[in-house]
Amino acid sequence: MKKLKTMLMTAALGVGLAAGAAQAQERVFFGIATGGTGGTYYPLGGMLAQVISNNAELEGKKLSATAETGNASVANAGLLGRGDIESAFVAADILDSAYKGQNQFEGKAQKNLRALGALYPEAVQLVAQPGITSFRDLKGHSVSSGSPGSGQWQLLGDLLEAHGMTRDDLTEDYSSFSQSAEKIKDGNLDASLITAGSPTASILELANGHEINIIPLTGAPIKKLQETQPYYASTILPGGTYKGVDNDVETIAVRAIWATHADLPEDIAYAVTKALYENTDTLAKVHVKGKEITRETALESVSIPLHPGAEKYFREKGIIE
Repeated sequence: MKKLKTMLMTAALGVGLAAGAAQAQERVFFGIATGGTGGTYYPLGGMLAQVISNNAELEGKKLSATAETGNASVANAGLLGRGDIESAFVAADILDSAYKGQNQFEGKAQKNLRALGALYPEAVQLVAQPGITSFRDLKGHSVSSGSPGSGQWQLLGDLLEAHGMTRDDLTEDYSSFSQSAEKIKDGNLDASLITAGSPTASILELANGHEINIIPLTGAPIKKLQETQPYYASTILPGGTYKGVDNDVETIAVRAIWATHADLPEDIAYAVTKALYENTDTLAKVHVKGKEITRETALESVSIPLHPGAEKYFREKGIIE
């Protein structure tokens, strides 16, 4: 009887320890809003979620990250502004406008937005049917710019103005990256503006079975644009990035930013920032743009306040003095 009592006490103790261990490993969920499946946000976001889940350290808690498809920068900034998700990928110019209440966010400043760090430059890729070779050739043609009010939609308007054109000069389409590629392939669309890390999945698939042009964005009109939109830097899309596009293409790019909101706990912000910038080699295996995410460039194009958790990490590493 004494032996049975001892066994029961031992079993009870084991159950108690197991319950304590389970309690000690409380699970904390962390979402990352990305973009459509045809862009770069989505595959990198998925790998980032895996990196965080495998490497982020929280005292007594297990951090589980998930990547969610989204409607890219403008929609993602709105999600963060409402506190509907823990983090999101947002283009630097859109993030700045959202924080300041400008352009698409006129009168709706999202002052609770915070930055975790910069990611990689996104190339502005104007993909067109073979007969279209310059921006002004778009006149009278159908062009996809994404959803009205989106970053793509705003950029097309800026590009049109810089070239002395208006939206009345073309037929506007509001398809996603993947939908635009399908329409170009089927002959139902003449061009699409796609801002994403290159190579972009939807363009790769399109170019493999259909002849395309990538229209250069350079010269005086672009310099004019850059005077009002300094986030757009000149860049080169190397020849051979896409099948049939053998020569280098001069275009512009804007850096993607990983953002959050002010209510995210500091320990979580610190843990996820550390997990990213100390495991960038893993992201590089998923997409070539992963190679361009570095701790040294983590503050480039960041114009809104850093989250205190991210700031703590960058101070530890000497990025901020």
